Amino acid sequence: MTDEEIGRIEQEMMTLGRHASLGAIGDCARQPVAGRLERSAYILMSRIEASGPLSIGQLADAFGLDTSTINRQTAAMLRAGLVERIPDPDGGLARKFRITPEGLTRLHHHRAWLTRGLERVLEDWEEADIRALADTIAHFNESVDRLQRRSRAAEDTAAGE
Repeated sequence: MTDEEIGRIEQEMMTLGRHASLGAIGDCARQPVAGRLERSAYILMSRIEASGPLSIGQLADAFGLDTSTINRQTAAMLRAGLVERIPDPDGGLARKFRITPEGLTRLHHHRAWLTRGLERVLEDWEEADIRALADTIAHFNESVDRLQRRSRAAEDTAAGE
């Protein structure tokens, strides 16, 4: 890979970050969407939905964030009634977060808003190109996850010395 290729990828990633709220494309960008979630709430709740109830520590590990950051984000979600704290279903000491029925409704509403935006962006794409994009993004995310696991393992080893 060349510096030019890496530079182009960096620029495209920055642009992609600007388009994170794809539901806001076109006319929808100017219209308020009732019940829209904060980005951090959407991401955390999506993880809880996929994994089941999770503790602050588990969420921090999953995203490579400080527990204080996760604590602030989950506190806001608790105040909004999006999640609730429950005893660990597996009998552990740490309480876990579970999505409330209201939270689940808002999560699904927000996801539908985002996917409608994606559908608008991709409406004139060929199916093969859509599959290739999904595969490429998945491959990229798997590479990032693999490197982050290695980095966390090295940090844990260094902390134990």
